[in-house]
Amino acid sequence: MGSWQSSAAGLRQSWQSSHALLLLPVLLILVITVADLRSPEDIHLGPTLVIAPALTPSFAGPRTTALVGALAVTAQVLIAVLHGGLTTANHIVQIVTLVLLSVIVVIYSAVRERRRAQLAQVRTVAEAAQHVLMWPLPEHIGPLRIASLYLAAEDEAQIGGDLYAATRRDGEVRVLIGDVRGKGLSAIGEAALLLGAFRESAHRHVTLPDLAAALEQSVQRYAADLEPVEEAGERFVTALLVEIPDEDPVTRMTSCGHPPPLLLSPGHAVTVPSLHPSPPLGVHGTGGTEHTLDVFSFEPGDTLLLYTDGVVEARDAQGRFYPLAERVAQWTDAAPEALMHHLRRDLLAHVGGRLGDDAALIALHRTPTTEHRRHHGILGHGAARP
Repeated sequence: MGSWQSSAAGLRQSWQSSHALLLLPVLLILVITVADLRSPEDIHLGPTLVIAPALTPSFAGPRTTALVGALAVTAQVLIAVLHGGLTTANHIVQIVTLVLLSVIVVIYSAVRERRRAQLAQVRTVAEAAQHVLMWPLPEHIGPLRIASLYLAAEDEAQIGGDLYAATRRDGEVRVLIGDVRGKGLSAIGEAALLLGAFRESAHRHVTLPDLAAALEQSVQRYAADLEPVEEAGERFVTALLVEIPDEDPVTRMTSCGHPPPLLLSPGHAVTVPSLHPSPPLGVHGTGGTEHTLDVFSFEPGDTLLLYTDGVVEARDAQGRFYPLAERVAQWTDAAPEALMHHLRRDLLAHVGGRLGDDAALIALHRTPTTEHRRHHGILGHGAARP
């Protein structure tokens, strides 16, 4: 109900704004008409009436533009009748010219309106596809508070080759973040495959190395069946698998050629865990690769920041890479949602508003045990309440 009321209020505000802007071309027509009628007969201001219909498409559709154009033509006819005669060659040329220009502006407005509707439909489909492909991460899962950020490089796109997912398994949380080689629509199929394989396999394999091996087999099968001949051996996926138990203050990781995460601790401390990565998933000749399990401390109050290489490889106008570890040090005490807000604004400012590659980030904040239990409603009846 609240969402409907918000949408209705937005539409009402937009309608009121458009009608307020409509006064501008109408007043312009009125001012030009009065000024022309009060000018000497050798001064002709009528041709400037075309400005009114030319302005209208910026805030209104073709029907309103045609109405303003008709009003401008009517004003030109009135000027001709009262200021020199309707049958004079000069006024006839001005009227015909204004009619033709108004028709051209209306056609332009109609084409623009059609393209705007098509773009809105594409955006709707892209948003729906994103939600199907990558389910929104929960704000809380197990002992974690989570926030994520996805920035697609393709114009008007909301999805690309970067991917992430999280799931619960036997008292622990498993998280995947990955990056398919390439960007945009060409990478979506492989991203969908890997996400589906992770959601299915994360509950069946006991260790992360076993899970990584299962994902490797899925990517290899996809490459064998669907990889274009001209791209043979060139399609692969970097991936980082993270496992966080509810009770133990550690995090377990298996990296398949993916950048290591950053561990943010209170007091502006940023450390980079030293991983032992195996090759990316799908690289030919990696069958039977041994995947390493790395274990690190992850205390309550810490935040684990996962990211794809589109973040650290983002360049500014001088070609300098985005210094993620340096920038994030100032926000180590921020909540996950605030951290994502700061990083989005700072990253886009660094690249001048446009990324050259897809970028994804996930902030995993480990909450204190008591907060985790309170959130899940498992405090004892005798426990103290704040």
